[in-house]
This record gives sequence, structure tokens and C-alpha cells, in this order.
Amino acid sequence: MFILEKPYVSDLLKNTLAELGKPVLENETACKELRDTAVCLTPGHEFTAEYNNDRSRPVYSNSENAIDWIDNNLDSGGLPAKIRLFKDKGAFRDLVRDMYPDFFYRTVKFEELDTVRVEDLPIPCVIKPSVGFFSLGVHMVESAAGWKQAVEAIKNEVEQIKTMYPAKVLELDNFIIEECIEGEEFAVDAYFGPEGNPVIINILGHLFASSEDVSDRCYITSTDIITKHHANFLQLLQEIGSRAKLKNFPIHIEIRSDKQGNLGVIEVNPMRFAGWCVTDLAHYAYGINPYKYFMEGLKPDWKKISGCCDGKVYAMIIGDIDSTVDRKRIKSVDYERFKANFTKPLELRKINYKEHPVFAFIFAEVDADNMEELKKMLHADFTPYLNF
Repeated sequence: MFILEKPYVSDLLKNTLAELGKPVLENETACKELRDTAVCLTPGHEFTAEYNNDRSRPVYSNSENAIDWIDNNLDSGGLPAKIRLFKDKGAFRDLVRDMYPDFFYRTVKFEELDTVRVEDLPIPCVIKPSVGFFSLGVHMVESAAGWKQAVEAIKNEVEQIKTMYPAKVLELDNFIIEECIEGEEFAVDAYFGPEGNPVIINILGHLFASSEDVSDRCYITSTDIITKHHANFLQLLQEIGSRAKLKNFPIHIEIRSDKQGNLGVIEVNPMRFAGWCVTDLAHYAYGINPYKYFMEGLKPDWKKISGCCDGKVYAMIIGDIDSTVDRKRIKSVDYERFKANFTKPLELRKINYKEHPVFAFIFAEVDADNMEELKKMLHADFTPYLNF
């Protein structure tokens, strides 16, 4: 069963819906995105009835904007509670507290941020909305002065952020302060099957421009990354799934792994794989259709896949817009010039920059021994691609 919502529905997802013939909720987004396809939409009351007849059926949404509808209509089972467990970062930290007994975290109300004593915090640390998305409102704190700057920045951002996403996706009443988790950062698309066993669909390495960078600008995947981390990540997923009693449940989990192989969980995003249909990168890299694999309980044959794309790296780069830019003044974007940064672009997705602080997503393939064009993107100023 599928629930489509803003901000983005990819062509791969649309084509998969037509192929699978699974129920798709009839709502404004689905009507708009699927109007020229063969997909038959299911009215809300019928969708709810089908779910209630078999609550074990897999449910997937491309966006957490669907959480509010799920809360109000699919509340006869345990689905809303499981979603909330992961959306609320404080609740998730409570779930895994004994796995990380020395890990510092603290929740604080927005209006009480000014009362927090910086000397009580582990510096460096991270502050972010307890319920958040897309690195919005996330700030790295490297010093006592940095804490004050972060609080001021959050105050300035809150009202603007509220206009971008529904409250269920991004709640700004409560924030969580956490100590920094050391190591390389990864994002994992996975699902738990009908017996509760986890299946990894893709592993993405998160590239950063510096230690203070918290943006989502660039992610990469390769068979080297899969081979190195699959076993450890699968074991971690097994433990989390067991504690939360997950079955037929998709997640997008962010993890850090240090040089000793110790794993720290940053956060878990429920009901979906990588947001904005970025999970489609697995299709370009490995021929894996994430939506079909979840719905049909398929498992990637990683040994077979590794022989097809060794030596290649597949990347997703976000064409983000600097917060100092007045997006209302943008008249157009030079997409071809942006695309020319990549030797082998795979797909360019144009995004409505009037509604979002992003003008594009692009998938690209590079040789593993030549990562320079990706590294350049980490430090690049994208403003020259904007026409005012």
C-alpha cells in the first residue's frame, strides 16, 4: 500500500506504482502526480478498510508529510506508535539508552533554550528539533560562543521553517541536545520483513565539507561501502527492530562508524527510505528498485551486484540555495551549467525553488579513483547558477 505526499514523487516511483498495481491512496498529491498514468487510486475509506482487513500489509510513503493522515486513519493498529517512536528523537534515545549508556542527550523546550547552561553540555555537541527533517534547524556547537550563536540562529529560523513542512514532520516546540557521535556518517535504506528480519537496500556515505558542516549536500554509494559495512549495520538493525517489534516496516537510518567499528545511531526516519525519492540512487547504482523490493520482500544479491559496478561511485548532490539568498528574486536557474559539473550525470531533477531552499537534485557516476568533481561540489557556491 502506498501513500504519496509532497515534496517529490519520482518517475521511478510512478512507474513502479503502475507496474505493481498496489493500492495508492487517493489524495491531492496522488491525483496531481499520477493523472497521466494507468494507476487507479483508492479512496480514503477504502484504503483504510483494506488496511484494517490485513494490518500486516506493507505500507510505504515517499514523504513523512503522510504521518498526519496515518495518525488519523490507520490508528487501529500499532503503526502510528511505531512512527512516533522514531520521529521523536528523545523517545528513540530512550529506546536504545542501555545500548549507549554513556551517551549524553537532553531534551529542552524551545522557549527554554536561553536558560541552558553551556557548562553543563558536552562540547562539541549538536542541537536539533526533536522531530525534524532535512537538516532543518540542526546546528553543530564547537564552543561556548558557538552555543549562543546556534540558539540565535534557531530563533531566526523557526518561523521560516514552519512554512515549509507540516507540524508532524518538523516540530519546533522541543529540541534535543546530543553529544557528537564520532566517525564516518552513513545513511541506510532498509526494511523489516514479515518475520521482522532486516534487509538492507542501500548504504550511502555522507560527505562533508568540514567538521562544522551539517548539510545534506552529497551522499555516495559503492560496492566497497556495501561490502565494508553491511554485516555490522545489519546486526544493529536487527537489535533496533527487535526492541521496536518492527515488521513490514521501511526505515532510513543515519549511523556513524568509527575506526574501531563502533556504531552510533544519529536518527531513524520511519515509513520511507531516503527522502525526496533519493532512494532511487540504488536503481541507478545496482539495478535495485527500492519500492518493489520492499513490497515483494526481495533481497539484494550483493555478491552478484559487486561484480557489475566495482570501481564506480554513485553520488547524489543537492543543489541547495544559501539561506542569505532571497528566493523570491530568482527568475530562473541555469540547469545545464550546473549539470556540466559532472562527467557522467545520470538524472537531473528540477525542484521548485520558490517553495524549497533547493533548485535541483542530481545523480552522477564517477570513477572511485577520481572523486575530485564530488569534492569540488562540497565547497562550491551554487549562487552563480541562479539568475536574478
